[in-house]
Amino acid sequence: MLLKNALSFLILVGPALGALVPTKRATVCNGNAALCNRSYGNTTFMGAHDSFAFSSDPFALARDQEVDITTQLGLGVRLLQAQAHMNGGVIHFCHTSCALFDGGTVLAYLTTVKTWLDANPNEVLTLLFTNPEGLSIPDVWAPAFVQSGIASLAYTPPTNPMPQSAWPTLGSMIDAGARVVVFLDFGADGSDGAVVPYILPEFTMIWETPFDSTDSSFPCSVNRINGSPADHMYMINHFLDIDIFGILLSDPEAATTTNGVASILADAHGCVPLSQGNRLPNFVLLDFVNLGAGLAAVNQLNGLS
Repeated sequence: MLLKNALSFLILVGPALGALVPTKRATVCNGNAALCNRSYGNTTFMGAHDSFAFSSDPFALARDQEVDITTQLGLGVRLLQAQAHMNGGVIHFCHTSCALFDGGTVLAYLTTVKTWLDANPNEVLTLLFTNPEGLSIPDVWAPAFVQSGIASLAYTPPTNPMPQSAWPTLGSMIDAGARVVVFLDFGADGSDGAVVPYILPEFTMIWETPFDSTDSSFPCSVNRINGSPADHMYMINHFLDIDIFGILLSDPEAATTTNGVASILADAHGCVPLSQGNRLPNFVLLDFVNLGAGLAAVNQLNGLS
């Protein structure tokens, strides 16, 4: 009877105790318990290049994916990449121009992502967006993050830039409810005096290999960076294009091979000497993520198989 009364008391007053109830610790992170104690800066994530540009129509030549955002995430994608442009006074994700491929509003896209995050509370996700028009971070970008709810889950580092070796573990990010990392290629460095703390400048923290490669051997070089590779995470742009009369288009016919384990591992290990720390890449960016074996390759890079 005493135990029953005590349990009833806890049920009634438990919510009021708030801070006295210990936070639940994540025991499985990004699908594997072994990743919970792994630093974000020492983990490899599979990425979807032009994630918004999806179509099952083989004649949609501007597409870089065949499946939608939720399906990409279900396949193991943990970095979503996209390019933004203004369209009718509203920020959209578009491929080079909105006349070529309009993926809809950034707000709608982020709302879809937030729905997936809510259904998958033990996942750390990276958003890497490009801002070729230099759109305002606080006035144009930030409202979409706030209205979608993504801002409430975004990670703000204690220092900016954040060195590769200083990032927290996936488990601690999940426990803290700060499990979305947002990078922007242009305009997030505060050079115009406008800073949104959780929208981070990419190239002071990440370097990239060349993109739009037409060479299936993917020769590695440091293509874009601000600072030293020693302090940076890095991303391999592992998607193959074909040159048709001077126009570069993604190559779905080669995607099964390009996204195969052998091709991805060769590219990743070929970049290790450039990391100035013998480190594997943090991000492997792919076209047509539903083809090939991208997740199997990333699992190997993470030492999970």
